[in-house]
Amino acid sequence: MKQLLKFIPLVLFFITYKISGVREAAIVLVIATIVQMIVLKLKYGVIEKQQKIIAIAVVFFGLLTAYFDKIVYLQWKVTIINALFAIALLVAQFQFNTPLVKKLLGEEIQLPDNVWNKLNLGWAGFFILCMLVNIYISQNMSDNAWVYFKSFGLLGMTFVATIISGAYIYRYLPKDDQKNDEDK
Repeated sequence: MKQLLKFIPLVLFFITYKISGVREAAIVLVIATIVQMIVLKLKYGVIEKQQKIIAIAVVFFGLLTAYFDKIVYLQWKVTIINALFAIALLVAQFQFNTPLVKKLLGEEIQLPDNVWNKLNLGWAGFFILCMLVNIYISQNMSDNAWVYFKSFGLLGMTFVATIISGAYIYRYLPKDDQKNDEDK
């Protein structure tokens, strides 16, 4: 339910963009994101830091997009959010010697430190790739192509990166965990 709730604003944005255009879609995105945050807070009691950052960016850049009726502000949001995530992962790893991915998943999964480091760098690279692809598409393709990329392309890229991460992690899980997974 929680994961599904995260996609509702994006779906509403896409549908509204197709029906009415960027200004209306941006307004719907902002309202849906605010409602999403309220529902997450009421239902789960806490909103993840990453989700708060994204919501603030969506509201800020969504309002700019609605006010100026230019999609470029939402395009910047995607670039900036991916850059911030990549920077956070890299700074935590190289400045503080702490892979953030381990902080997020370390209580649930036991892995060697070198695996956490590689996983952290992999996700930093992924966010950089998303940022660069977003820049390329937003600068060289139509607004419509960018909306499809934002709505489906980034989602597909994230799904593939998650599958790759899962396969990578699985190789390093303690053998007992792997056996339990196979028995299910």
